[in-house]
Amino acid sequence: MRLAFLGTPDAAVPSLRALVTAGHDIAMVVTRPDRRRGRGGELTPSPVKVAATELGLRVGHGLSELEGLDVERGVVVAYGALIPAAVLERLPMLNVHFSLLPRWRGAAPVERAILAGDEETGVAVMSLEAELDTGPVHLERRVSVDGKTASQLTGELATLGAEALVEVLATPELLDTPRVQQGEATYARKLTKETFHLVPSMPRELLLRTVRLERAFTFVNGRRVRVLRAHAVEGAPHEPGSLVAGAGGVALVGADGSIGLDQVQPDGGRPMTGWSWWTGARLDHDTVRWT
Repeated sequence: MRLAFLGTPDAAVPSLRALVTAGHDIAMVVTRPDRRRGRGGELTPSPVKVAATELGLRVGHGLSELEGLDVERGVVVAYGALIPAAVLERLPMLNVHFSLLPRWRGAAPVERAILAGDEETGVAVMSLEAELDTGPVHLERRVSVDGKTASQLTGELATLGAEALVEVLATPELLDTPRVQQGEATYARKLTKETFHLVPSMPRELLLRTVRLERAFTFVNGRRVRVLRAHAVEGAPHEPGSLVAGAGGVALVGADGSIGLDQVQPDGGRPMTGWSWWTGARLDHDTVRWT
């Protein structure tokens, strides 16, 4: 099938590669424009653009690239912008969405599934509509969330979504007869800086789930510290906001329990064990607080 592909991050690359491997003719790849990154401000292409270039595919940076394009369908995987109704009227599109729709429609379905404590999530191949993630579903696949990090779960879903996408395009019954979404809709709000901020009022389980998003941070005596890995710890109760150190470990005390710091990264420093950070910081047991 002759297709246009729209996608941007790493999670979209498996679908692009799977389509090419399956023999589909990718007439155009549309991705977000190159971004300036790092201190030098050099322009960096998106992961999809890098992959498309390696595959010898034509690349564009806006929906205007689709005008007059001779293709049968579009495929959208984490493109990063809504597709206007006028475009969808001209070109029907499939979307690979990383949730079990209608649960977690929106921008951050993987992270919201982790934060909510969902036991399972999945991927849905749906027909794209102008309204956010409301289209009928052609095929879905389910996975357990377990204790996976956001990157681990996203990687698993990206691979599963690529396989499901190829299956839908190869199966007329799946392609032609999608089912209407059923169940209560929930919305995966965009992530903000505060989403990743660990504070003492949070229950232990929520602290651990936030760490699994891989961007968690807190402030210890006013200094920012990233929390890269952590685990639940048991022990005598302490006041929320205190730090407990001993026996080669250090823990943050939350609203209903503590989390042990396996790996942290202080501002301007390198990743290190929680104990190495604690001994190097030389904090006072009696006055140290995290906020």
